[in-house]
Amino acid sequence: MMSAPVELYRDPAVFAAERSAIFARTWQFLGLESDLKRPGDYIADVIAGFPVVAVRDEVGVLRAYHNVCRHRAGPLVGELVGRCDRAFVCRYHGWRYGFDGALRSAVGFDADLDLAAYSLVPVRVESWRGFVFVNLDPAAAPLIQTLGPLDSRFGDRDELSARVLDSHTVACNWKVFAEITLEGYHLEDLHPGLETDTHAGRHDLKIDGDVAMHDLEASDDDGDKGLWAWVWPNLCFTRDRGVLRVEHMRPISPDSTLLCHLYLHEPEDPRVDAAHLTSERVTDEHAWICERVQQNLDAGVYRQGPLSPSHEQAVAWFQDRVTQLINL
Repeated sequence: MMSAPVELYRDPAVFAAERSAIFARTWQFLGLESDLKRPGDYIADVIAGFPVVAVRDEVGVLRAYHNVCRHRAGPLVGELVGRCDRAFVCRYHGWRYGFDGALRSAVGFDADLDLAAYSLVPVRVESWRGFVFVNLDPAAAPLIQTLGPLDSRFGDRDELSARVLDSHTVACNWKVFAEITLEGYHLEDLHPGLETDTHAGRHDLKIDGDVAMHDLEASDDDGDKGLWAWVWPNLCFTRDRGVLRVEHMRPISPDSTLLCHLYLHEPEDPRVDAAHLTSERVTDEHAWICERVQQNLDAGVYRQGPLSPSHEQAVAWFQDRVTQLINL
């Protein structure tokens, strides 16, 4: 069982192929439904180079579009979270769109302009347990088909109404970082201070469809086990000690990745501070090794290496999926 060829982590053509074959065809986490309570509330972000925006329309339906005006590609919204008053108004030249995506008015154009020909480009949007996901593929299967294996294991998060957000840019290919989250082989050497009873066993994870999962050891006073789950292609959930962490690995370029962390917890729960500190330390250690792995991949010495059949099955599963989808 050999690792993927080094070109998978260096070649700009591979990155371009991944954008179209993977990120334009998979469900990508965008934000929280709690930020979309009123008509006109929106959340927006850029996912693998695709600017998208989701909005609650006048009758409460969740809609999503490319955050791109059909005039000269200006942005409809400029913030990650906000509210529009009854319409999207392009920040560049003021073209006005309804929340149904239809172009309502084009400043400076006469009646000869066919407004119907310039509607916004729609994006699939669905929510699951309060999390909002988008998919650029209009023919994509429902979101639950991806998250189904996780659904019955996830538990109730209604009480986790408080949040902490942070982000980090790491100088490595997104797959380098994804792979370190898919194996526990490195734990003893890279994280010597980490509680091995909680985080060991990554090599025992189970893969079901698009989800890899394993239970964490009981960590709460009531003996409830936590859960670690990785969702294809670039999302990770960890529920431990009353805190739910969401880690989204967003590709920026062939050698740069944005890590977005969201921590959900009960208001005033003191455990979130310890969870955040531990996560930040682990992330720093992951970033350190991943950046040096990327440097070594770019050096031109390494080609391929053997994967451990007992510790790195999920890495092999991940690499196989990527190479098959981009026909490498």
